[in-house]
Amino acid sequence: MFYVYAISSQKRKYIYVGLTIDLVRRLHEHNHGFVHTTRSYAPFDMLLIETLPNRILARQREKFWKTGRGKEILRTRKILNIK
Repeated sequence: MFYVYAISSQKRKYIYVGLTIDLVRRLHEHNHGFVHTTRSYAPFDMLLIETLPNRILARQREKFWKTGRGKEILRTRKILNIK
């Protein structure tokens, strides 16, 4: 299983979209400053979680959520979506 996730900074207007096989570990890395890209934006709230059966489909969904349209949906909905 692969997870596509979106997290939102509690401090600033910043949304990060990523792909992982271990969601708990990855969120821990983001919140504790182990990821250079998100270090200055921690801590985070989870906005979106999608479960996909393979990496190819997960990467396609990750690419969508990283587009302007995908980010706009995340900004307006601000919901946790588990599939």
